[in-house]
Amino acid sequence: MRFKPALLSVATATIVPIVAPLTTLAQPQNERPIDAAQVLSAIERGVAYLKREQPPRGRWHEMPGYDGGVTALCTLALLNSGVGPDDPVVRQALETLRGLEADKTYTVALQTMVFCAAEPKKDMIRIQRNVRWLEDHQVKEEGRRGAWSYPGPGGDNSNSQFAVLALYDAQRVGVEVSRETWEHAEKYWRSTQNDDGSWGYVPGDAGSGSMTCAGIGGLAICSAALASGDAAVENDRAVCCRPHEKDDALDRAIDWLAQRFSVDHNPRPAGSGQAVLYYYLYGLERAGRLTARRFIGDHDWYREGAEVLVREQDSLSHYWKGGWYAERDPRISTAMALLFLSKGRRPIVMAKMKYGEGNEWNQHRRDAANLTAYTEEAWELGLTWQVMDPENAAVEDLLQAPVLYISGNQAPNLMPHAEKLRDYVDRGGFIFAEACCSAPSRFDAGIRQLMAAVFPEPEYQLQRLTPGHPIWRMQDLVRPDSPYVGRLWGVEYGCRTCVVYVDQDLSCYWELAQPGQWSRYPDAVKRHIADALAVGVNVLTYATNREPKGKEQSFNTPDDGESAAADGARGVIEIAKLSHGGGCNDAPGALLNLLRTASQGEAKLQVRAAPELINISNENLFRYHLVFMHGRHDFRLTDAERKQLREYLERGGTLLADSICASQPFTAALRRELAAALPDHSLQRIPVDDPLFTTANGGFDIRQVSLRDPQAAAAGQPVAARVRQVEPQLEGIQMGGRWAVIFSPFDISCALESHEAIGCRGYTQQDAARIGLNVLLYSLNQ
Repeated sequence: MRFKPALLSVATATIVPIVAPLTTLAQPQNERPIDAAQVLSAIERGVAYLKREQPPRGRWHEMPGYDGGVTALCTLALLNSGVGPDDPVVRQALETLRGLEADKTYTVALQTMVFCAAEPKKDMIRIQRNVRWLEDHQVKEEGRRGAWSYPGPGGDNSNSQFAVLALYDAQRVGVEVSRETWEHAEKYWRSTQNDDGSWGYVPGDAGSGSMTCAGIGGLAICSAALASGDAAVENDRAVCCRPHEKDDALDRAIDWLAQRFSVDHNPRPAGSGQAVLYYYLYGLERAGRLTARRFIGDHDWYREGAEVLVREQDSLSHYWKGGWYAERDPRISTAMALLFLSKGRRPIVMAKMKYGEGNEWNQHRRDAANLTAYTEEAWELGLTWQVMDPENAAVEDLLQAPVLYISGNQAPNLMPHAEKLRDYVDRGGFIFAEACCSAPSRFDAGIRQLMAAVFPEPEYQLQRLTPGHPIWRMQDLVRPDSPYVGRLWGVEYGCRTCVVYVDQDLSCYWELAQPGQWSRYPDAVKRHIADALAVGVNVLTYATNREPKGKEQSFNTPDDGESAAADGARGVIEIAKLSHGGGCNDAPGALLNLLRTASQGEAKLQVRAAPELINISNENLFRYHLVFMHGRHDFRLTDAERKQLREYLERGGTLLADSICASQPFTAALRRELAAALPDHSLQRIPVDDPLFTTANGGFDIRQVSLRDPQAAAAGQPVAARVRQVEPQLEGIQMGGRWAVIFSPFDISCALESHEAIGCRGYTQQDAARIGLNVLLYSLNQ
């Protein structure tokens, strides 16, 4: 199964993210933090360079003695950067590699990784052949047994890490790797780790950053392949929450790396090791990703590495070039830089919440990894996951993950973070909780208490999910007799379910779902694993709409130092939300996010939302030049409310309204109430050439917008098929030559909440924000 990296278009950076960026002081251009567009542009340019450098015969220039090695490395970089196997350059390279009888560890390993990444079913025999070659050439002599080497005796950590990476990829696509091979490799990595936690090039060498990253990746892979895990099958039954064996080898290595962290050189003792940079960064990506860490020490390893790579890319030819002899070849350096940028930017699909002093939060240590691997295969998309410690995380950090996963068998110690979790949900986040270890009572009481603190409003309480909820069928169909039917609870918040709690163990069965290995279990256990995976992947699909964002999307474009507060030309604009009985606050973050966008965009408007909902009959209504209204249910206005609404509009006020998720009951009610309040006026389609849709008022050209199709999304059609380009379908009422009422019968509010719900017919997040900004700017200029 090939995982598509799904690179986002550079054009996605055209609107300010709804998540508030961190403020920065004015800086010289070459010192400013990078943004998403720069990362994606660097990848695209690096890809173009490698493509240009491929000779007509399909094989890049090789290093002496490594026939096919550079070609395999460049092909692997292209595949991970979003270039498919049908691309002419990649197709020609694949044919070259298929005809190659590799006989060196580096080349065999890289060739294997290419076959696994491109078309594993087509190349399965070749992958199996290479796995047998790697097993046969594992060092058998004592001293370095379990390593791999150049031809001849010995063994080193560089050859060994590439061999382990290839075996890992092969096992993931279904090729069996012998347990003996993994056992010898794991013993080698453990026995060669230095006392300070590092690894050198060969046993006994002083540690270096590149080789410590090799050891972290190698040990993480071997341990996962071998360990019986925190759950097991005994006597045809699953045994959950097994005692943890203490193992601090990886933690000691990460600590060593954190203390010497760098992204502009390979950490090593003076005068020792090799000054490899791009090779080291490729290893750093694995160390961070395979241990599910966003931070190494206090360092956001991907962001810091990406900043260096974006700035070090040659401005003319768009290659990277290092100082070490192999890295002086820009094709090698460029391939490794692309592997860091592309594999490191894999979207985070979930973050497992750490809490408490012990391992209560992590009873099953591979649950999230195995669920992520299953989701990768289901979505055909490369994904990753992370551990999140709320003690050290701001809301912006939590928003790196679209789903926060909370597991345990004791009350989760997260009450001090209830407000932070609410802020996370208000900005589009999703909470997924499960009670494990067949002892849910303490966790159950604790998670319910936590959710009551996160959502003190009585209307937002945990309720059983109904049989008609889309979570039962989003990706996999949950069997009617699944043990999880009737065991899912949710919080309905605005236009979506934002919390799902499962009061029965999921993580135990995710722990057992080791890729390529759980087919050997008894049928009853396999069914339970499949049921648990179905619930997990369905929740992730519902929460993300199969569109998680790459890490670089959190790299916010910095302000140029001119804060909105310094621009007093427009004064403070206050917008009110109208109170009514049709779900007037069902998307509570929509207006706030729209105004946040307005204050951060090019207009830098000083805007804020009124602190409370306002009744239409309230005399303070006339303080606001623009009011906002949305809902999803039928409602009725009183005669006094209709009269005041008419007077407000006649005196120059503007009403912006939308129907949450294209709700027919709300749309019908709004049409009826406007007709009653304004009997001499009627809603009409606003023509596409109206200034409202152009840049005439300082906004965006939105004469073509993207409209989401829930039927295509629910059917699991590709992302491109779920969205179609249309003219904006807004309706309005004209009074005095201006649009006094602007109404969207399609959803704007859900999108503004950063949650483009799977069953919600409406505009995409970017176009919803643009429509709202254009209406705001239009109202100011009338």
